[in-house]
Amino acid sequence: MTSIPLEELANHKGEVLGESPWMNVSQEMIQAFADATGDHQWIHVDVERAKKEAPWGAPVAHGFLTMSLMPQLSQQAFQITGPVASINYGMNKLRLPSAVKSGSDIRSVIELVDVQDVDEKRVLATYKTVIEIKGEEKPAIVAENLAMYVKP
Repeated sequence: MTSIPLEELANHKGEVLGESPWMNVSQEMIQAFADATGDHQWIHVDVERAKKEAPWGAPVAHGFLTMSLMPQLSQQAFQITGPVASINYGMNKLRLPSAVKSGSDIRSVIELVDVQDVDEKRVLATYKTVIEIKGEEKPAIVAENLAMYVKP
């Protein structure tokens, strides 16, 4: 895993900072997310029906489940050292070009797009995060996400 000091982050604009290991998105994970959110649409939780009727031939993960895995995957891809806090500041752009079938493996590939000093205590970083699906041509997610780093 790549480790970058916050004061050197701007030197890495335009670079891929890292990629996470592959993570399996199991049907159990999909079911737990459905239970936590109340989204029990059949394309996610009815395995037999999804195999027969869904366009993917299998149940698929919720888009919000895949999005919610971005922080975990990112933390396994690279680390910024030095800030006292790292805050999810939101997204400028988010697309979900392909569904994640139950049992698929996903990983994140993260590129640093920009770094800006907000003030003497805060730095705003813009990342391009692509969530790839093993064996699939299209990614699950392409996002421009923001992280606010708070200096000591």
